[in-house]
Amino acid sequence: MPFLRDLPENAVLLDVFRQYPKTAIPLIEYHEALMRGDSPLSIAERELIAAYVSGLNACAYCHGVHGVTAAAFGIEEDTLQAMLENVQTAPVDQKLKPVLQYVQKLTRLPARLASADAEAVYAAGWNSQALHDAISVCALFNFMNRLVEGMGIAAGPEYFRLSGERLHEGGYAGLLKHLDRS
Repeated sequence: MPFLRDLPENAVLLDVFRQYPKTAIPLIEYHEALMRGDSPLSIAERELIAAYVSGLNACAYCHGVHGVTAAAFGIEEDTLQAMLENVQTAPVDQKLKPVLQYVQKLTRLPARLASADAEAVYAAGWNSQALHDAISVCALFNFMNRLVEGMGIAAGPEYFRLSGERLHEGGYAGLLKHLDRS
């Protein structure tokens, strides 16, 4: 049951967006630019980072939705669980592991990030744009996890599947058609 009294009993994030379109619209547009715009990180990798950060934060809602979305873009379903157990042994491209370690540290111990953490990302062959995008995805999903948890939003596997398919097919901009933009 959501904590906001003006939301329906089984509210999902789209209900929050419908109730508060003035803040939702720019947030959705930012999601679209970051998660679907040009980036050295593929859409699948950005969705994987979103799901990973959400898993680190134990946000079942965002972890579920973005895990399904990452899978729709080709990420194996077992990969996320393996990453949460140990990034080093997870079945992900070696080049991506320093990025994942960076976002893990940014999520859990942000004040302990050091230039060596960024240098590990560069040494793996990524550029500043890739690091910027990884940091931005991490920050966005730390924000979204707190938004969802703070509002008491919850859902289950069937909704995760529906939402993941919607994000795969229409991107984040596709969510705008569900809002009253007046």
